[in-house]
Amino acid sequence: MKAAHNPWNVLVVTSFGVFLVMMNMSTLTVALPSITSYYGASTIEASWILLAYMLCNTVFILIFGKVADLFGRKQLFVIGLITFTCFSFLCGFAPSVEWLIVYRALQGISGALVITNTTPLITDAFRSGPMSKALGINVVVSSVAQLVGPVIGGYVTFMFDWQWVFWCNVPLGALAIVSAVILLPKRIPAKKNISFDYMSSVAIFIGLGSLIIGVTMSGEYGWGSTIVQRCVSIGLVFFILFLFTAKHAKQPLIELTIFKNSTFSFANMTTFLNALARSSVVLLMALYFQVIYGANPLEAGVWVLPLTAGTVIASFFIGQLAARWKTRVLTTSGLIISALGIVCIFMNLHVNGIFFALMLGQFLIGFGSGIFMTPNTQLIMLSVPAHTTGVANGIRSMLQNMGGVLSTACALVIVTVSLPKELKASIYEVGERSLNMQELTMIAHGFQLAFSVIFVITLLAIISAYLTTAQRIQFEKQLIED
Repeated sequence: MKAAHNPWNVLVVTSFGVFLVMMNMSTLTVALPSITSYYGASTIEASWILLAYMLCNTVFILIFGKVADLFGRKQLFVIGLITFTCFSFLCGFAPSVEWLIVYRALQGISGALVITNTTPLITDAFRSGPMSKALGINVVVSSVAQLVGPVIGGYVTFMFDWQWVFWCNVPLGALAIVSAVILLPKRIPAKKNISFDYMSSVAIFIGLGSLIIGVTMSGEYGWGSTIVQRCVSIGLVFFILFLFTAKHAKQPLIELTIFKNSTFSFANMTTFLNALARSSVVLLMALYFQVIYGANPLEAGVWVLPLTAGTVIASFFIGQLAARWKTRVLTTSGLIISALGIVCIFMNLHVNGIFFALMLGQFLIGFGSGIFMTPNTQLIMLSVPAHTTGVANGIRSMLQNMGGVLSTACALVIVTVSLPKELKASIYEVGERSLNMQELTMIAHGFQLAFSVIFVITLLAIISAYLTTAQRIQFEKQLIED
């Protein structure tokens, strides 16, 4: 077999690309306070250092899912790696926080090109082979990237400076680009008579963007303010417009008829709810450790390891479990384990909380997510025809990332909503001023409130997973080798 068509080469290259993108996302969770202090950024600006990337990544994942089906996946994957590397380099030289936010947005668009094409490339390469094993390995790689990201981000920020969090991507990106050009299969000819759904693309971008802006500004101005209400209203109007244009477009961004498949619909709903609950946990815990425990970035990065470590460990068992149990059992059980972890953390989010309990809670959340993710992803991908896997994965990734961006925006607002202005700044600018016991207690209460909301959302995800049509996925019995 030619190297260019070896499915394992495809897995190596795509996993490397995902590792690069996912590691960059997780490194910033512990570097955020240092970046905020460097620029003297406001709480809203600090939030958008994260949200600009997540928003653009979320919207363009859906757009690129359609583009990939029309134009070919290798080309877009390589373009994504090239632009991601370039904008990573520019982030480190951003002259102001505004420019950093712009570069982060462009970096998010580039990352969307990589993420969108990863699962379809693997699915196509392994359609007649051990697909579940390949997808499982890809999940492990993504989890490892999230595992080492906070540690690397904390180490680099503590030993050098936050700029190197971005500059470290440059040599890795160059290696990924060369590997992709050499090892991925050649370009699939583009389809003719292409009609791209520009209206839906613009509508979903404005709709989601307006909603996220409204959520982030609510923490500063309150939900009753005119500007927040206008942003949310604009977001809802454009979401309705998005559904209308998608229904009437010649080649819609989303084939709405795909949602008639109950398995596909419920599995994606569960994906969204799980992301909405889980995505902000690492950021919240990294901030909590730095504010309440006085940890430096390196310590905070190490202390959030249990969450992603749990995901990695679970990924090694999922193949054997899936060969015996139905998907609904696995996804529901995984989410229940995550809920137990959330309770464990919630009960210890105070100045006298048990440190070990916080570690255990993170591990349970990660372990439960690891049990949930792989069977749910494959259920989605196998519930649609082969020629629509790009769109299906785009929808899955968009909903997952939409849950992530809403999770981050809402969590930061919930934590700070009841705090006076000077305490809000203390969460982002760690070490700028000392906090007394009363102030620490107030901040800890904000984190408790955020985790109580996370718990409720997880309960909704459990219900959604249970309602998903019971379908046994044909996983291989062979475990993913260490």
